[in-house]
Amino acid sequence: MNQLDLKGRNGIVTGGARGIGLAIATRLLQSGARVCLWDRDAAALNEAKGKLAALGTVATVTVDLTDPAAVSTAAAATKAEFGSIHLLVNNAGIAGVNGKLWECTPEQWRVVIDTNLNAVFLVCRAVVPVMLEKQYGRIVNIASIAGKEGNPNAAHYSAAKAGVIALTKSLGKELAQNGILVNCITPAVIQTDILKQVAQYHIDYMLSKIPMGRFGKVDEAAALVAWLCSDDCSFTTGGVFDLSGGRATY
Repeated sequence: MNQLDLKGRNGIVTGGARGIGLAIATRLLQSGARVCLWDRDAAALNEAKGKLAALGTVATVTVDLTDPAAVSTAAAATKAEFGSIHLLVNNAGIAGVNGKLWECTPEQWRVVIDTNLNAVFLVCRAVVPVMLEKQYGRIVNIASIAGKEGNPNAAHYSAAKAGVIALTKSLGKELAQNGILVNCITPAVIQTDILKQVAQYHIDYMLSKIPMGRFGKVDEAAALVAWLCSDDCSFTTGGVFDLSGGRATY
């Protein structure tokens, strides 16, 4: 592992109890940061905290990221715990059901948009003012290659992730002179439990589009995010970083 220096930094990882979020939290801790995991699953948070405790300072907040009041409360609690917030990784997300757009119910559409896009807005809205106090921050949003190319039978997911990309670009411009950099990554398929939500034919489709012929690894995502959270990333904001095994075409 290449060592990055995040000593003295305090970070939030949403959806941090498992999968990509847990791997990101691990990498940030290994780099010296203190990390607060935000997740709606209290039991999974307790388990994750136990796994990570030996690596450094870990806090947890059980929070529904689609609830504006709950998100504001979580931000206040994290600031009270750490004193400041320097790093934010918006990782939480769901796959939703697979099917044609016209087969998707309004509720199935809404829950994916709320979790994958609106939650990113709510968390940034709550955390950015804390970062502005110090005129410093690194925000990394986890989008998807689906947001660039659109996956069939996943219009809600693709639309939400496209929204995350656009949000990243807009917020990056808004904060460009405040010492706060905002970037996103666009992974292809990463091998995590989220695939349990996805139909096998859809997994096969996504894998067939990757020239390397394999799934991405959570540690590969974590390594890219850690660099984007570091001071080595200093002149890039509103950026979109592919992690697609060659799938991305632009």
